[in-house]
Amino acid sequence: METALVLDSITQLVANALEQARADGLIQLDTMPDIMVERPGNPENGDFSTNLPLRLARATRINPLELAQELANRIKPGEEVDRVVVAPPGFINFYLRDSWVQQQVEAVREAGMGFGSVTMGRGRKVMIEFVSVNPTGPVHVGHTRGAVLGSALASIMDAAGFNVTREYYINDAGTQMDVFYRSVFARYMQAQGQEAEMPSNGYVGDYILDLAGEILASEGARFAHMDEEQGVKEIGNLAREKMVDLIRADLSLIGVEFDNWFSEGTLFQHGEYDKALELLRENNYLSQRDGALWFNSSVMGDDRDNVVVRSSGEPTYFASDIAYHYNKFIERDFDAVVNIWGADHQGHVPRMKLAVAALGVDSDKLTILISQMVTLKRGQELVKASKRTGDFVSLRELADEVGTDACRYFFLARTPSTQMEFDLELAKEQSSENPVYYVQYAHARNASILTLARSQEIDWSKGDVSLLTHPSELSLIRYMLRLPELVAHMATTLEPHHLPHYTMDLATAFHWFYENCRVLSANPEDQDVSLARLKLVESAQIVFRRALELMGMTAPERM
Repeated sequence: METALVLDSITQLVANALEQARADGLIQLDTMPDIMVERPGNPENGDFSTNLPLRLARATRINPLELAQELANRIKPGEEVDRVVVAPPGFINFYLRDSWVQQQVEAVREAGMGFGSVTMGRGRKVMIEFVSVNPTGPVHVGHTRGAVLGSALASIMDAAGFNVTREYYINDAGTQMDVFYRSVFARYMQAQGQEAEMPSNGYVGDYILDLAGEILASEGARFAHMDEEQGVKEIGNLAREKMVDLIRADLSLIGVEFDNWFSEGTLFQHGEYDKALELLRENNYLSQRDGALWFNSSVMGDDRDNVVVRSSGEPTYFASDIAYHYNKFIERDFDAVVNIWGADHQGHVPRMKLAVAALGVDSDKLTILISQMVTLKRGQELVKASKRTGDFVSLRELADEVGTDACRYFFLARTPSTQMEFDLELAKEQSSENPVYYVQYAHARNASILTLARSQEIDWSKGDVSLLTHPSELSLIRYMLRLPELVAHMATTLEPHHLPHYTMDLATAFHWFYENCRVLSANPEDQDVSLARLKLVESAQIVFRRALELMGMTAPERM
């Protein structure tokens, strides 16, 4: 169910006034400007505001305050808007009608868990590719940040009306996989008391021992009697499958699921690698030099060309990425693709955009978000590397210590472009200092009111929402109504970090309401207002649950 946006209604009021002013000869514009309506930082300046008169002052040669008044005179408030006020130096402020705000309690109850959904996506196909850890080790804390970002962004874009595919790209080709296979094989042989040398750059950590032990337990010693290369290959295939299963299980711990797990190896098996290179060759973006094959990215403005096939004949990671995006855009015809990469891939972004353009695809269809590094702390103390994984703390270790909800909230609450510190002690703290606890406690308090009302067999379905006149009641409703706007904004900007902050504001508004308005009262004179407030509590619970759902978090009814 789509949620109507009052923001869109007000934007249309401004557009109509501007068109009327032009028809009246007040202003002369060749093209109509984009109309930006925002929520002012200070609620005393209304529910919405536009600075359009300031932006048009130079083009129209009209004093912005005068222009604001002329436009305001042409705005006819409807059922949503109570008054339109002009403010210096040239703002038009809109104040919503309290009676309309009150009725939105009923609208939220009717929408249920569909509240917040909008249709701006119109079913366009979007792929979000995220995590994509090489299957050579467990998911670590840095990867977890990208996992949470991608998972939440996918949910938000679903709510915004896009047809979203969540995809994990399994990097199961190349030299790093050969090193991984040989590392597991060496531990497998050592587990049988045989001498076997680890590769010089091999993978260490207890998880490699565990993998080797599992293979030995299930398959016995049969690989030890094979030709070494054959043994490495067969053990490698088993180890890769087990590692992918482990990654899938670890991600499930924090509610991260995928629609598709895409193997890099299939690009070569199904011919898409060859097709992509042939297309680049036809478009004159490939050249042979020094025995290697180069992508001529310098002709497109890059500072240098890039190797796609080494002189040894081995494709580079870049070649695989080109073939993968050929698959995304040309074979599967996605309207837009979002890649979420780690900080070590930042330098790869410009050339990937150029490669997409060289394939004949509008590079604006590809957005690459970089998820920066994470530092774990306990108070002021840095958390050192894990012995189990060798040199990093794994997702499983983090989730075991602080829980899924804290993982998701804290990773989501910061823009991915900034490095972050994750305070483990704060994440576990059961106090208002911990935003996870603060938000979930607000929902639990909300749920307890409804549980108590049901235990008293109170039917609030006939409650009159026009009785919701206290400032804290109206403020809570206003915060509730921000969710669909926020969904549309986050789907446009690809910035889901706004959602945790919204839930904090919503929780604060609910706590203010709870402290100022007694919901259940034994006084018969309070019965009517109690029923109205129960409706408000019910609708607030819907909004809490919906926002937490979009973040992939639980909505506990007890704390």
